[in-house]
Amino acid sequence: MSNDTNVDDPPEDAPDAAPDGDSVEEQRERQGERSPYEEDGDRRTDVDDPTDDRSRSSDEDDDIETVNDLGSSVEVDPGVEVDEDIAEDDLLGGLKIDSTEDIEVPDRLVDQVIGQDEARDIIIKAAKQRRHVMMIGSPGTGKSMLAKAMSQLLPKEDLQDVLVYHNPDDGNEPKVRTVPAGKGEQIIDAHKEEARKRNQMRSILMWIIIAIVVGYAILSGSILLGILAAGIIWLIFRYTSRGTDAMVPNMIVNNGDQRVAPFEDATGAHAGALLGDVRHDPFQSGGMETPSHDRVEPGSIHKSNKGVLFVDEINTLDIRTQQKLMTAIQEGEFAITGQSERSSGAMVQTEPVPCDFIMVAAGNLDAMENMHPALRNRIKGYGYEVYMDDTIEDTPEMRRKYARFIAQEVERDGRLPHFTDDAVEEVILEAKRRSGRKNHLTLLFRSLGGLVRVAGDIARAEDREFTTREDVLQAKQRSRSIEQQLADDYIERRKDYELQVNEGGVEGRVNGLAVMGEDSGIMLPVMAEIAPAQGGGQVIATGKLKEMAEESVQNVSAIIKKFSDVDLSEKDIHIQFVQAGQQGVDGDSASITVATAVISALENIPVDQSVAMTGSLSVRGDVLPVGGVTHKIEAAAKAGCSKVIIPEANEQDVMIEEEYEEMIEIIPCANISEVLDVALMGEPKKDSLVDRLKSITGTAFDQGTVGSAGGSNPSPQ
Repeated sequence: MSNDTNVDDPPEDAPDAAPDGDSVEEQRERQGERSPYEEDGDRRTDVDDPTDDRSRSSDEDDDIETVNDLGSSVEVDPGVEVDEDIAEDDLLGGLKIDSTEDIEVPDRLVDQVIGQDEARDIIIKAAKQRRHVMMIGSPGTGKSMLAKAMSQLLPKEDLQDVLVYHNPDDGNEPKVRTVPAGKGEQIIDAHKEEARKRNQMRSILMWIIIAIVVGYAILSGSILLGILAAGIIWLIFRYTSRGTDAMVPNMIVNNGDQRVAPFEDATGAHAGALLGDVRHDPFQSGGMETPSHDRVEPGSIHKSNKGVLFVDEINTLDIRTQQKLMTAIQEGEFAITGQSERSSGAMVQTEPVPCDFIMVAAGNLDAMENMHPALRNRIKGYGYEVYMDDTIEDTPEMRRKYARFIAQEVERDGRLPHFTDDAVEEVILEAKRRSGRKNHLTLLFRSLGGLVRVAGDIARAEDREFTTREDVLQAKQRSRSIEQQLADDYIERRKDYELQVNEGGVEGRVNGLAVMGEDSGIMLPVMAEIAPAQGGGQVIATGKLKEMAEESVQNVSAIIKKFSDVDLSEKDIHIQFVQAGQQGVDGDSASITVATAVISALENIPVDQSVAMTGSLSVRGDVLPVGGVTHKIEAAAKAGCSKVIIPEANEQDVMIEEEYEEMIEIIPCANISEVLDVALMGEPKKDSLVDRLKSITGTAFDQGTVGSAGGSNPSPQ
């Protein structure tokens, strides 16, 4: 920003306009008033910028508030009694409450964050030192909440208003000036008052001239000529008055009423909304055009100056927009110009506008793949990267925090009845169930908050004072995901058309289990058939298998080729995933299903159709853990199966609803021979494939190789 501007800038305490020819800066110099700016090359900058790293004391690093300093383990209302003797086994962690009304909600957002202690610590440090942050994790884990909390921790005394002035030398290059927050409105008011007085004087002068001209015309008898002359005079004054209006600056950033550092959520913003834009002007000449400085629109990067710019799903930004965003981060200022090349605004470009913001980028794991590497490097080099946890260990302290979470949701909504203690317990049980891991609680708070709101809405519709456990149970049914509703519909339709078999024995047919979405189980039959080969033996699988599913089929065929005495070079093995749907089959959790179906077809041994199964399979016959076992078990129960086989390593992850516990028997298996023992009907022939598999896998597991399965990480399939 150049310092040689001759734009009038009336002082806040002088509503009268400055005399023609004297700028307000010159007035201030004559009055001995120090300008809040000084020269720094050809830019106008603040004299004392407390946010400048160079002006920081070296001792500040030692004063950074840690998680403990700011209360990471924020206690529930100190007035609430906690019974430590029962805390370990109590779903409320020993909390003695009648309802969430007894729980005090912290005022600061940073104190309301639950379960993300590492991320919270980083946000606190980043706010103290003005560092950029990138948070990667599943949706609903608290990324936007942490970004808002960061804006509350930033100092607010550094906020600025940004004014854009007409440039008399070049109308397409408006001048920019920053002033302390709140001063901008005073400057605008002073300019408007000056313009009003000038227009008033010009208006009086115009009517005097018109009166003289008309009076002379009447005396001379040339009335029409006088009227014409009066009209011309009016147009001249009207045209020239626009120049006076153009002297009023345009305030593009107003922080006068801002009480905390700005927070701008630019998620999904187009280039103009993010970087600023200049409106198109259809009247570009003839005195009817809008002055260019009045058409300047700030972007989120300018509104977040001295604050926080939050961009979720950062990889969805256009690559050129990411490059410009990186420039704004590096320079701390970014000129505003028209983003559309065919707009008249593209001819306008302001002086650089301050955008000294803290960047908080967020996204899922795939966000890093399409993110501009230089932008990520800029964030990483001058800030932090943090991964958001999906689950957290189930402890009495965390259960008490979950009770506080429900109280926070009720307070934030403002229309929900508070939850009774048994309703809170039911929500915590659901949090345990949704974690998918034993002794853990989910941190996907957005979906859990949805359950809280639905339960509260049910209670409110019944005009009850409190939300009860029955409301939560009803909400769980109403808040099922689309995938779960589809899965339940598929199960019912298959029963109608007898496509689902849950009794008797069938050769080469196995009831497999799969998941739709993240929380929806479905039964997916797999059929196998052995046919003479027309050429070399092949393994042919249908059902729109994706890469991982195809690889699992190959692993199964490797086991069969190794231990079967049948010459598979003369056989084709056909595997069909029945009614897999348009989405096809992904993942390897159907490996034991495929293996059982093929072995049954090869050996002509029927499979018990009351059994359903899920599990991955190694090439050595180990049954490896998979994800979604709870939802798969419930799907098997809904389909009418009486037994379900799961990997032994997943036994600890089972948290099915009470209504299904009596409906189905859960059988954990560690190797393929144990699976065949349960699934196949009748005794295998001596020296058959089944007999050899039992002998070989049994010996291997007796030698302790099963540990590899138990130590594997659960698959997300």
